[in-house]
Amino acid sequence: MSEKRKGLIIVNLGSPDSASASDVGRYLNEFLMDERVIDIPAIPRQLLVKGLIVPFRKTKSAKAYQSIWTEAGSPLKVITKDFAELVAKKLQIPVVVAMRYGSPNPADALKELQKKAGGQLDEILIAPMYPHYAMSSYETALLHITDYIKTTNNNIALTYLKPFYNEPGYISSVVEAAQPMLDEKYDAYLFSYHGLPIRHLKKTDPTKKHCYSSGACCEVKSLAWQFCYKHQAKETTRLVTEKLNLDTQKVIVSFQSRLGSDKWIQPFTDKLFEDLPKQGVKKLMVFSLSFVADCLETLEELDERGKEQFIKAGGETFTRSACLNTSPLWINTFADYCEGYQTTYKDLWGSFN
Repeated sequence: MSEKRKGLIIVNLGSPDSASASDVGRYLNEFLMDERVIDIPAIPRQLLVKGLIVPFRKTKSAKAYQSIWTEAGSPLKVITKDFAELVAKKLQIPVVVAMRYGSPNPADALKELQKKAGGQLDEILIAPMYPHYAMSSYETALLHITDYIKTTNNNIALTYLKPFYNEPGYISSVVEAAQPMLDEKYDAYLFSYHGLPIRHLKKTDPTKKHCYSSGACCEVKSLAWQFCYKHQAKETTRLVTEKLNLDTQKVIVSFQSRLGSDKWIQPFTDKLFEDLPKQGVKKLMVFSLSFVADCLETLEELDERGKEQFIKAGGETFTRSACLNTSPLWINTFADYCEGYQTTYKDLWGSFN
């Protein structure tokens, strides 16, 4: 019997086609109209997104993208593409990239994958590049790809990478990337994760009674942990802190990039940038572990606006540990995940079939 013909699709968030206001507006429209991002009924969501948010935010967002745009294009897309090419050199299967929003879309990715495979595939590995589970990131990216493939090619087996927030190889990759910066002494270590509305945590809680039931819910073992973004972010922080031997009294977890007036996970990163210098924190090291590739939220929101806020408030040194991007250890670690998806790392993968 012939060996299964396999392929790998690496999935990331996406970016506008350019940093122009019109392209950014189209991108924001697609992103914010996702029912797992703004989870309100379709008509109110359309009125909110198309009538208020996008018209007022696209020009400001375009300026933010313009400040980080490179000659090769969006940093996120460039890094993800480079990552996929480096991973492909480690594997014996074709590898392509798909984006949740923008291009390449699932149709383009599947077409390219089949072309690289020389025809029909028997199994596709799908890897959302999100360490932590959230309905507005990991879940929507995974389902966007798998729903399309199941609709058009129902005979292909689909195997997907689960959130890897506590996987030892991932943690080691984060630690290796941060280690060279620890020659300096810092007053605090800020682990900033992308923000979420609290209702998202409650909605994905399978018990419907654990998340935010108490101030210590993230420390009380529960089935909810499998889908709890906040718990997973805290666990990543704990593991990295331990492996780097950081002073736990100096470690802070915060959340960035909120939208609207709903209740979001606190504390807020931007508020801490203003408050920490008043508390004696002059030298700050920042980790941005929601992302494995540098993007708008790291390069502009943290490195530009965040640093400016911190320094203006009285801070002196602002250092951020870069995302994993295409670091050799991360390339090798991820390739190992894919090679061992049926053996060593089988618990890290799931199947729809």
